[in-house]
Amino acid sequence: MKLSPCTVGLLALAAAFVDAGCPASCTKLQEVMPSCQNKTAVPAQDLCCFSAPGGQILQTQFWDTSPATGPANHWTIHGLWPDHCDGSFDQYCDENRQYTNITQILESYGQTELLAYMKKYWTDYHGQEESFWEHEWGKHGTCMNTIDPACYKNYKGQEEVVDYFRRTVSLFQTLDTYAFLAAAGITPSSTKNYSLEAINTALRKAPGRNGRNATVECSDGQLDEVYYSYNVIGTIAGGVFVPVDATSQDATSCPEEVAYLPKNLSSAYPVSSVSSSAAPSATLNLSPTCRPNGI
Repeated sequence: MKLSPCTVGLLALAAAFVDAGCPASCTKLQEVMPSCQNKTAVPAQDLCCFSAPGGQILQTQFWDTSPATGPANHWTIHGLWPDHCDGSFDQYCDENRQYTNITQILESYGQTELLAYMKKYWTDYHGQEESFWEHEWGKHGTCMNTIDPACYKNYKGQEEVVDYFRRTVSLFQTLDTYAFLAAAGITPSSTKNYSLEAINTALRKAPGRNGRNATVECSDGQLDEVYYSYNVIGTIAGGVFVPVDATSQDATSCPEEVAYLPKNLSSAYPVSSVSSSAAPSATLNLSPTCRPNGI
C-alpha cells in the first residue's frame, strides 16, 4: 500500500510516542504500522499496541428527525465500532464487562463535562441515553483489544470505559457532518432532494478525510446515518487515527436521490439532566488521561 504524504506525517507523529509506555515485548513495527496493514498475524504480545482483529474503526453518526435527537444543526453520535479489516465484526466480547452503570463510572472518574456533552450529542431517540451507552460499550467497546484491562499499567477498575467514551467523543468532534454537507450547499430541506453522488463527494472533501469515502445510510430514502472508517496507529485510547475508505461490505442503502429532512425538534424526548453543573461545550479538551501500554 502506498501511503499518502499526510499518512507518512502521521506515522512520524506516532513514532515520536513509541517510547511513552509501550511494553518492551512490542516490536517497533507494530507500534507505528496502521491496523489492517499487517501481512502476517500479529503476535499475542503485541496486541496491546495494535488493533486486531478489529482494526477497521468506524465512527458512526445519526441524523434522527422524528423523534429527533440532538441540536437542529448537528448530527449525533451512534458509536465507535472495531470492525474486522474485511468489514465483518465481533460483538459482546466480554460477558464480565457488560456494565450497566456507565454514568456512574464516568462520574467516578470526574468526567462530568464529558457526560454533559454526551447528553447533548450522544442521545437516544427514545430518551434512554444510559441504556444506549451501555449497549454501545457492551457490544463494541469490549471488543477493542488495546483497551483490555490487561493492557493497562496499574489498572484501575473500569478505566477502559472512560477511554472508550472519551475517544469516541474526541473523534466525533473532528467529524462535523452537518458542516461538511452545508459547505457543499447540502442542508436539511422538506422540499428538496440531493444526489447521493453530491453527498459522497462532500464527505470525501471534508477536512481531515484525505479524500476517503464514508458510508452513507438511508431509511425509506431519507439520509439518517454516516460511517467514517479509520485504521489506527497504536492504541484506541492514545493512538493516531488514519482515514481509510469504507470496506466493500459497507455498501450504501441510499437511492440515487436522497431526502435530507430537517429535525422535528418538537418530537424529541426530554434529555435527562446530569448530576453536575457542567454545561455541554461545543468542544472539549479530551487528550488521553491515561495511555494503555502503547503509544
